Order: sequence, then structure tokens, then C-alpha cells
Amino acid sequence: MQLVEVTDKKLVDIFHQVPYAIYKDDENWIPPLRMMIEDIFNPKKNNTLKKGDACRWVIYKDGKAVGRIAAFHTSGYAGQFEQLTGGVGFFESIDDQKVATALFDVARDWLKKEGMEAMDGPINIGENFFNWGLLVDGFMPQGFGMNYHPPYYEKLWMDYGFQIYYRQFSYHLNITSPDLPQRFWKIAAWMAKKPGYRFEQFRFKKSEKYINDFITIYDKAWKKHDNYKQIDPQDLRDMINQSKMILEEDFIWFVYHNDEPIAFFMMVPDINQLIRYFPNGRLNFWKMLKMIYLKRKKVINRCRVLVMGVVPKFQKSGIESAIFYQLRQVLLKKDWYNEMELSWVGDFNPKMISIFEAVGGRRAKTHLTLRYLFDRQKDFKRSSIIDG
Repeated sequence: MQLVEVTDKKLVDIFHQVPYAIYKDDENWIPPLRMMIEDIFNPKKNNTLKKGDACRWVIYKDGKAVGRIAAFHTSGYAGQFEQLTGGVGFFESIDDQKVATALFDVARDWLKKEGMEAMDGPINIGENFFNWGLLVDGFMPQGFGMNYHPPYYEKLWMDYGFQIYYRQFSYHLNITSPDLPQRFWKIAAWMAKKPGYRFEQFRFKKSEKYINDFITIYDKAWKKHDNYKQIDPQDLRDMINQSKMILEEDFIWFVYHNDEPIAFFMMVPDINQLIRYFPNGRLNFWKMLKMIYLKRKKVINRCRVLVMGVVPKFQKSGIESAIFYQLRQVLLKKDWYNEMELSWVGDFNPKMISIFEAVGGRRAKTHLTLRYLFDRQKDFKRSSIIDG
């Protein structure tokens, strides 16, 4: 076997070709857009990476590229845990523990030199609603931004010594179905009409206001939890600018109480249903036009909830159900959408799990966020439960 660091365009090409060999006979796999992956590794496009570093490798066996991995660390992620923690991601490998071990070893050794004491994976360089978690249940075509893996990957990670830091659950729901729990919707409708509360749809022309409101809500909702990391407003500006083609304004909601921002909800159309028409993962001008055409032809019938947050003071008030009520009115008008994916919610968040189940969600997929402590004698601690 031979490990090679990705340092030039030729090796970048090989890095992107590795998954095609792994998934060549798997109809469920939808190749990610190459430019989106490359933007993650470009500090000019990924503001998070400006405060860290990353390195990539490809591994060869008998002259063929049979695996890949990336290791990275950022100031926003590393320092939020008891030990400085880096990340590994974009891992692919044939079903060979020696290959996987060599990839994990080179990532671990690089992170050690960078001052890290642990590594989480498979995770993303940036927000956790993209490219995050190891798929272990629900081997079906994934929603946009969700990782897909072969079943044997779980053994490769576990046999190396990774442990479960938390589980991530994805729920599927037809929010327009008449069979959904009527009691829930009656309560939601009542809550949505209470005086003092205001529900607003996102508007691009007011994006700076909503970015500030998002950060206010996010900080209050997550600051005391292990998974909290401070958000740079520029990260959100970049995401909005890069996603204008797929974002729908009425899929993003903010809630205010006496003009104070108290909750947000963000959902996107599942553009994987378009990307699957372009199996090489590359876009050009004509393919972009075709994507726009297909989107207007209503090829997409599924949407994915990316993130939802409520400040603690209002978490027992029914705000979450009221947001679903507002969203239901939108989807009843856009009746070509017949499935919503609520993804993902961590097992550390039992309250949100209860809400997803109360609204009629069916658990469909499980991903794992795994952790490997470099000091093998150190006690391992799972992610703490959000209470209150």
C-alpha cells in the first residue's frame, strides 16, 4: 500500500474518483457535486477553514486508488471539548481493515502534530447539517447534504477504535397527510395565533437582519451544550450566497415574541433528486440550465429540514409545533412536495425527538458521530443530554 498526500490537480481528481469505484454497483449512492466539496477545502470559499487547516490523502493498493480521507481542525470546533478535537471526513475505502487503518493512522498522526488530542468523524469542515455522520441504518438514497456509506464502513471505524459520541436520527414525514395526529395540529394552530407572537418568512433582501436574528437565537439555544460553536456571520452570508439557486424563501421561518427573535426553522428542497441526473458530479452552464428546468418542472418532491432552534425560555411554549403549522400551510399550496425529511436530530436532544414523533415523523435513518481519543487510557464521555 502507498499513501499519497493530495497536493496537485491530478491527485485532487483521483480524490474525487475514489468513491465511484466504491459505489459503482450501489444504486442508492448519489455523487456529491465536486465543486461543493472543493469549496469546503478552499479557505477563500469556506470561512471556517480560515481559522484552521486541512490535509487530504489517497491510498493505493496494487497500483489502484482504493481509499481516501481528509483530516482538519478549526479553532471553533477544537476548543469546545475537554480535549482539543480535530476532525476526519470524506472517508472512503474498500472493505479492507488494513486500508482503513492506514487512512485513520495518517489522519491521527497529522492531527497529533497539529496539537489535537482526539478526532471526530466522519464530520465536515463547517456546519454539521452537511456531510456529517456515518450511515448505519436506512440504506436508501440520502437527502441533499446527508452522508451515504456502505454497511461495512461501521465495522471499519469501530474496529479501529472509534466510539459512539452520539447518534443522529432522521425522520420522514408527509406533512400534508390527513392521517397525521389531529390533536397536534389543533394545538399548533392555537399556538400560531396567540397574541404577541409573529411568524416571518425569510427574504433575501433582508438577509442581514435574519442573519443577526439567527445568531441571537442560536447562541441562546445552544451555548451551554457540547455541540455549540460560535457562528461567524460571514459563514451564513457565504452559505446564503452560494445556495440562492436552491433556497426557497418560504421554507425558512423566524418567530418573534414582542419583536424579540425566539426561534428559527430552515428547510431546503432535496436537490439530490436533480443531482442524480448528473452522475459525474460536475456542473457546467448547460447542466445548470437543465437543473433549473427540472426544478421548475417540479421533479423535486422531497424537502429536508436543516436546522431548527428555539431559545430556552420558549422551549416549553409550543413554538415548535406552531412553526410546523405555518410550514404546513406552505406545503399544502406546493402539493408536489409529498415528503419532508427531518434531519438530523441527535440522541442528546430528547425534546426535539419527541416533537418529531408527535408531528407524525417516522424514524428512517441513523447516522453516528464517532470519536477517537489519542490517549487510549483516557475515559471516554458521550455527548451530554440537553435537559430543561
